[in-house]
Amino acid sequence: MTVNDLTIGVVGSGGDGAVSVGEILISAAATEGLYCFMTKSFGAQIKGGESSARVRMCQEPVLTQGDGLNILVAFNWDDFAKFEAEMTLREGCVVLYDSKDTTAAEDIPVDQSLSPILYPIPFDQIAKDTVKTSLAKNVVALGVLIGMFDLPADGTEHAIRKLWTRKGEKVLGANLAALQAGIDRGKSVERREELTFSYTSSEPKLAMTGNEALAYGALYAGCRFFAGYPITPSTDIMEWLAKELPRFGGVMVQAEDEMAAVGMCIGASWGGAKSMTATSGPGFSLMQEQMGLASMAEIPLVVANAQRGGPSTGLPTRVEQSDLQQALYGTHGDACRVVIAPADVEDCFDVAMEAFYISEKYQVPVVILSDAFIAQRKECIPRIDLTKFKFFDRVKPNHRELDDYHRYKLTDRGVSPMSLPGMPGGQYVMSGIEHNENGAPCDRPSMHDRMNEKRFKKLEFIREEINYCRSYGPKDAEVGVIAWGSSKGVLKEAVLNLETAGHKVSGFVPQVLYPLSFEKFENFLKPLRKLVVVEMSYTAQFLKYLKSHFDIPCEQIPLKRSGGMPFTVSEIQTVLLEAIQHDRPVSDQQRELEAITAY
Repeated sequence: MTVNDLTIGVVGSGGDGAVSVGEILISAAATEGLYCFMTKSFGAQIKGGESSARVRMCQEPVLTQGDGLNILVAFNWDDFAKFEAEMTLREGCVVLYDSKDTTAAEDIPVDQSLSPILYPIPFDQIAKDTVKTSLAKNVVALGVLIGMFDLPADGTEHAIRKLWTRKGEKVLGANLAALQAGIDRGKSVERREELTFSYTSSEPKLAMTGNEALAYGALYAGCRFFAGYPITPSTDIMEWLAKELPRFGGVMVQAEDEMAAVGMCIGASWGGAKSMTATSGPGFSLMQEQMGLASMAEIPLVVANAQRGGPSTGLPTRVEQSDLQQALYGTHGDACRVVIAPADVEDCFDVAMEAFYISEKYQVPVVILSDAFIAQRKECIPRIDLTKFKFFDRVKPNHRELDDYHRYKLTDRGVSPMSLPGMPGGQYVMSGIEHNENGAPCDRPSMHDRMNEKRFKKLEFIREEINYCRSYGPKDAEVGVIAWGSSKGVLKEAVLNLETAGHKVSGFVPQVLYPLSFEKFENFLKPLRKLVVVEMSYTAQFLKYLKSHFDIPCEQIPLKRSGGMPFTVSEIQTVLLEAIQHDRPVSDQQRELEAITAY
C-alpha cells in the first residue's frame, strides 16, 4: 500500500531518544518540503522518565495529529502502556519493537483485534555492534524506518548533520554509521505488508513549535522586555527570548515568581517598552491582581497563558482548555481586557503580532490563551509572509497636550495619549486607585462610572476592527460545530471530510474570544437546527460563556471532556453524523465514518 499521509509513533524510557526520533523526522520533512505535525509527551517527573513522539507527515497540509498510527516503534513495552491512550493503532498497524524484549507476541500490549503486524528488530544490538553504544539505537530505528518504508533519507541525513556537526566528526560519524546500519537492516527485513510512503520534494518549510512561533512573533512585533518564571508548558517562550532579545537591544529577566514578572512588565511598559510575560494556569492565577492594575492604569501589556490541566498543579504536561473563565474574568472588579486564542503553530506568530497591536493601540492588557497542545507541538509551515502585519506604537501627547496634560482624558474612542517618563509636563500619577482625568485619586461614584465607560468603550472599537473568525463548510447548513483554540484542526478536518461525503455541516472558530464578534456569531447561528460545542473543559466553560452572550435558539450538543487528550477527528465526525442523521442505525453511520477516514 502506497500512502502520502503517514503517522508514526515512538515510545521509550529516558535515554532511549524517542523524542529525538520525532525531532529528526520533522526536520527531515521540513527539508524535503513536506508538511508535518509532531506532538511529544512526557511523564510528569521533573527530570527523566518515559517519553513519546508522534509524527504525521504528508504531501498536503495536515491539520491534526492523525487519529491512528500507521507505524509504532516501541523501545519498551512498559513505557508504551503509559502512553497507550494517545498511541492508538490503525487496523494493520506496523509495530517495530526491540527484539531483546522477550515478551511473547500474543502478550504484546497492543490491541490484537486490529491485526497489528509485528517486527522484532534488534535496535540495541545493531547500535552496539556498529558504534559500540546502545545510545544510538534511536538513530538505528530511524534508519530502519527509512529502509522499510521509504521515508526521506536525504532529509534525515541533513537533519542528523545539523544536529550533531557541532559535536565533532567522531560523534557525527557514529550517528551516520548507525543510520546506515539501520537502513541496511530495514531493507533486509522480510516484509509481510507493502506500506510505502510516497512524496515529492518541494521548497523547504519552517519547522517550529507554537511557543517558538509566539516568541518570534512577539519579537517581530517589537517586544523588547520579557519577564517570566519557568513553568511547563510555557518555559520555551522565555528560553527562546533569553537568547534572541539581547541581539535586538531587548532584555529578558527571570523573576523570582509570576507576581514579580508581571509587575516588571507593567513597569517596563509604563516606561515605553513593548512588554510581555508568559506562564501557565498556576502562574496566571498569581498575576490576576496586577492584570487589574494594568486595566485600571491603562497600561499596554501582553500575557501568554499556555494552558495545562488543572486546577492547582494539575496535569503539568497535558493539555486542557479550562482557563477560559479565568482569562475572561479572573481579576476582581470590572477589568477591561482582550482575550485571543491561537489555533495552530503558524497562528501563534500571527496572534502575537495581533496582541501587541491591540495592546499598544488601545492601551489594554491582552491575554494570548494558548495551550500545551499548540505550545509544545511542532509543525512544518510555509515561510511567513511578514508584509501582511500591522504595527502600532502607542499614542503620545503632543506639545499642546503637554501644556495641560490629562493622562486619562475622556475621548470618543476611550484611548488617551500616554506620556513617557521624562516628558516635560507629562507627569501623572499611575496607580491602581480610581482617578480623574489627570490621574489624581478620586472616589466619586460619578467619576468611577465615567472611567469605567471610558475603559470599556475601547472594546466596541476592538470588536469592530479585530474580529477574525474561521468558517468552514456551507453557510446554510442546519448542523453546526464550534470550537476554539487548538481544537480548530480536528473541527476543520471533520467538517471537510463530511462535506466530501455529501453532508452539510458548518464550522466556526473565533480567534478573538473577548470581545466576541456578535454579528459573525449570530450569522453563523441563524440557519442552525443543532449546534455541537467542542471544548476540553469538564464544566463546559465555553458553552456557558456563549450562552451568557447569545440566545442560542437551536439545540446545543456539548462535546466536552477534561483535558489530557486532544480530540480526534473521528470523535467529532461521530457526533456530527449522529446530529445529522439521528434516525439512522449506528452501524450505518459507523460504516460511513470508516469510509470517510480510510486511507
